[in-house]
Amino acid sequence: MTKVLFDMARIFIRGSRFSPTGIDRVVVAYAKWLLDQPDVELQPVITVGGRLLGVPRGMLERTIGENAAFTRQRNEADGPDATWSALQQALSADQDGPSPFRARTGTGQLPARAKWHLSIAGRALLNLRPVELAPGAIYINVSHTGLDQPNVLGRLAERGVAPVVMVHDLIPIRFPEYCAPKAEGRHLRRMAEVVAHARLAIANSQTTANELSDYAALLGSSAPPTTVAPLGIEADFFGEAPDWSPVRPYFVCVGTLEARKNVAFLLSLWRRLAERNGAATPRLVLVGRRGWENESVIDHLERSDTVRRLVHEASDLSDRDLAHLMAGAAALLGPSFAEGFDLPVVEALALRTPVIASDITVHRELAGAAATLLDPLDGPGWIAAIETAARTPARGPAYAAPTWRTHFEQFAEAFRQLADSGAKP
Repeated sequence: MTKVLFDMARIFIRGSRFSPTGIDRVVVAYAKWLLDQPDVELQPVITVGGRLLGVPRGMLERTIGENAAFTRQRNEADGPDATWSALQQALSADQDGPSPFRARTGTGQLPARAKWHLSIAGRALLNLRPVELAPGAIYINVSHTGLDQPNVLGRLAERGVAPVVMVHDLIPIRFPEYCAPKAEGRHLRRMAEVVAHARLAIANSQTTANELSDYAALLGSSAPPTTVAPLGIEADFFGEAPDWSPVRPYFVCVGTLEARKNVAFLLSLWRRLAERNGAATPRLVLVGRRGWENESVIDHLERSDTVRRLVHEASDLSDRDLAHLMAGAAALLGPSFAEGFDLPVVEALALRTPVIASDITVHRELAGAAATLLDPLDGPGWIAAIETAARTPARGPAYAAPTWRTHFEQFAEAFRQLADSGAKP
């Protein structure tokens, strides 16, 4: 029996999000996997001030169960979600209205979910208790949350606990100009802890693994043993999504509206497309919340008459409705400057929706020849690719998308080896 200290702080910090991010999904997937392992003595923990405090296992079980119930209720509801219905209606209109579709607040279920989250988090905080750091135990953190706190992994290593950490990306270190002002410092502390003390790193892509290795070399060290395990995608993105026929082609871009996503470039393209194509210009749907460093994007969305007529904005779509939206698109657009693992690109490829994306290392790794890859600042190239996709609708090539089953098969092998060694240095 292996004792595992699983850091679930991300669930409490982000639990009220109606549409979870990629990292949120990873934490939930690992929680489910660990709860199902008969040879694991699971202790959920939260990192506070660089130290671990435990919560009852039942709290994690209840949280995961109720989270799944919310998702199941939403997906099994009669008819599509109100946000998707309104967006579908806007995309089916014969003419562009004076006001674009804007939905950034989610559905009426969101307040109920937030209330549930606060209740769960409150009970967990009331039940926090000290955790015994027994030599041979394994600490697992798959969210980055808490790793910037003082010497969090170092203290564990000193007590004989083996830290296992998932590294999602090194973007705040490699591209600090695309991140919030304090993000670089936090991530430098996280990665220094990982390089110095982690016994096993899980990388979501070979690109991330290589970047971790390069960063460790800059510190005069080497990266911990690293397992590359691409993230799985949800069931709604496998198989056929319902068909529907919009009045004219549309394209989809999914992700938080922030600088590194290069959305301002995309909106500039749409102005140029409107000049070239007039009434035949395709529509663009942006799916994601408004993030930071996005003044140019907001100026386009709120002040440009051309963009306002042609670009719709939505967030908090269910997986089912996002899959439906993606499946009907002429292509998914992914013009990002930097990614650790681009989940929307993989989801679109799984649906056989054509993908036009930036020619960056991780897109070459995940998509390869299955996508059209272009320099993220090649305006003429992007316009030509978008116009071609709009004129000649097509399905993308067959694509073997990563699954959570495969992910955990890859992780389990490294985890068992660490556990069999007694998790001792």
